[in-house]
Amino acid sequence: MVENEFLWVEKYRPQTIEDCILPSEIKKTFRSIVDSGEMQNLLLSGGPGCGKTTVAKALANELGCDVMLINCSESGNIDTLRTKIRDFASTVSLSDNKKVVILDEFDYSNPQSMQPALRGFMEEFSKNCRFVLTCNYKNRIIEPLHSRCTVVEFKIPVKEKPPLALKILGRVQDILNKEGVKFDQEILVKLIMKHFPDIRRILNELQRYSVGGVIDVGILSESGEVGITTLMSHLKEKDFTSVRKWVAENIHNDQTIIFRKIYDSMYDRMTPQSIPGAVLVLADYQYKAAFVADPEINLTACLTTLMMECDFK
Repeated sequence: MVENEFLWVEKYRPQTIEDCILPSEIKKTFRSIVDSGEMQNLLLSGGPGCGKTTVAKALANELGCDVMLINCSESGNIDTLRTKIRDFASTVSLSDNKKVVILDEFDYSNPQSMQPALRGFMEEFSKNCRFVLTCNYKNRIIEPLHSRCTVVEFKIPVKEKPPLALKILGRVQDILNKEGVKFDQEILVKLIMKHFPDIRRILNELQRYSVGGVIDVGILSESGEVGITTLMSHLKEKDFTSVRKWVAENIHNDQTIIFRKIYDSMYDRMTPQSIPGAVLVLADYQYKAAFVADPEINLTACLTTLMMECDFK
């Protein structure tokens, strides 16, 4: 536990691999790295909140490495590589520790400049620095980087989902008890199943709702549900004002989830001849979402295109 930290996701972030809630085979892989005493170049891929960054920090912590963390959704350009990262990687640690650069959300980095340049950095600083790349979509990272890293996908086997959910429940109950927040265990179970395996989302929702001092059924209705039925009605009516308002109210949600929910609902809401075109629109704007400066404008443009080009039932 990190003292004097307000955010629960940071305050209670696991500091060792043993404390991380992971599928058995994945945890075994990281235990072997700790046992070897030597950090590797890693590419960690998986959905939001599944523990990629936590694992990267825990490995560096257990191996006694000096760490630099770069969020590539904010600084994923070549200048960051040439200045911050080069300065960090090229200097010798005062404590003689190995250095680790964690490039978080690396699938947001520039594939034409930063990603190709990182290949040379990995080789140039191989004696004293390692690189850990985390991403949601590993296909957005160039193949030469895949070959230079140990690739670990955070996939959960079906048979391991129930025991992992129980471990998350135990961790959450412990946190709420430490924070002095009363809770209904049945509600916690429903919240975990709603957002599993996104532990970060679960903790953020609990902390946000905990200001009232108790976790009750209200959290299930307030935990950022995407109201796709309302959206599809606005699209059918070609009500741009309401669509834009819907986007503003839902932009805090993961856009991957929004695109997926539209995809799942269009078979019931759109005419058969409109569906192929709608799939192409969703695929195009989902790809653009990884690179745009303003996600709200991108999502609004996507929905406007669907509204204008598709026929609804």
